[in-house]
Amino acid sequence: MDQVMAIWAEWMKPSAGLPTVQWSLLLAIAAAAGHLLQRYSGLPKVVGYSIVGTLAGLAGFSGAAWPLQGVALFLLELGVSLVLFESGGRIALRWFRHNPMVLVQSLAESTLTAIAVYHVLRWLEVRASVAEGLALISMAASPAVLTRIVLDTRAAGAVTERALALSTLSTFYALTLVSARAGTLHREEAMLTATLYPVLVVLGVSFVVGALLALALRSALRFMSPTSENTSILLISLIAAGTALAAHFGGSAPLAALIGGLMLKQLHPRPWTWTRQLGTAASLLTMMMFVLVSVVAAKADWNPAVAGLVAAVVFTRFFAKVAGVTLANPGSGTTWRQAVWTGCAMGPMSSIALLLVSQFMSTSMTLGSRIASIALPVILMMEILGAIIATFAIYRAGESLKPWDPRGALAGVGELRG
Repeated sequence: MDQVMAIWAEWMKPSAGLPTVQWSLLLAIAAAAGHLLQRYSGLPKVVGYSIVGTLAGLAGFSGAAWPLQGVALFLLELGVSLVLFESGGRIALRWFRHNPMVLVQSLAESTLTAIAVYHVLRWLEVRASVAEGLALISMAASPAVLTRIVLDTRAAGAVTERALALSTLSTFYALTLVSARAGTLHREEAMLTATLYPVLVVLGVSFVVGALLALALRSALRFMSPTSENTSILLISLIAAGTALAAHFGGSAPLAALIGGLMLKQLHPRPWTWTRQLGTAASLLTMMMFVLVSVVAAKADWNPAVAGLVAAVVFTRFFAKVAGVTLANPGSGTTWRQAVWTGCAMGPMSSIALLLVSQFMSTSMTLGSRIASIALPVILMMEILGAIIATFAIYRAGESLKPWDPRGALAGVGELRG
């Protein structure tokens, strides 16, 4: 494929650059594939996006270099920040006051996941620092994938809301710990408790940026309508500015966006319409984020020697999340069956996990490369397989307004064709 691109570049010199043409065509193919896959199989569009990105990466697509840097890294951070801002805006803190067992459930599944993955990898003789990095990355579920699944299946209910909340909280823990631990991971003698000071720095800076973002938007909402497209443009612009500044001062841009969404929800508790108003621009950015993740993961240096480790992480992480959610379920307001389906819905990994791996790569190329050699195949598998499992879980929980129809005769498909 590289030879074809070289020949193409010789006679085609677009004003915006050849990578722009490549990405435009790739996103067009991904959009068509996502639509067709959902129409004829009932699976969410994100699976089609990921498959197209995977095939492009395996074919040698040259539009995404690893490790991520520059514009590609900024766009990934911006896409993740938008998703996490929206996810944080769904969570009302008073919910935890009335039902504190949800927090216990969240801490249980995240902690159990990290401990289980770490000890399984250590049992398989993986270096302690590498095992710790992979354990922290494994904590994070993917609110981005879950959000797209919920939109495509029109899901609503206890399992859907609980999975979205728990995945957002697990992301909060992972972003905080990885941002703090990445710079000290090369110190073998450093334990997780030794990262207390970096954790406080990351949380402090992210909280300040998130608070400024929430206050700016709250002030804007005093004279702008939440349904106005100008308000949405203001939102995207402020998140982009926060994304560019947060990491520069020692914080985490996605974490700042998540905190900003949480704070704005408390200041402006009325239901939001961000998803509808953000429109095509945010949808394009989200789709590009999924394609980018699968392209980068597929282009990784796949090593057959780590296949067993990849399988161990995938299975350990999946069963740990299901077990954690289920064991902490008493008193949380859901049935045992709903708890199992909630744990299954938390299987996907995607852009946030890739961003965490990129953080390790930026601080230590040696250890970062070892972590990436295992993490990237895991991310690729769980972006596709995890999305399918989560979709199945939502259908089995009976929370989708669309009946499963492999032939594409989904309820309301005639309306969607327009």
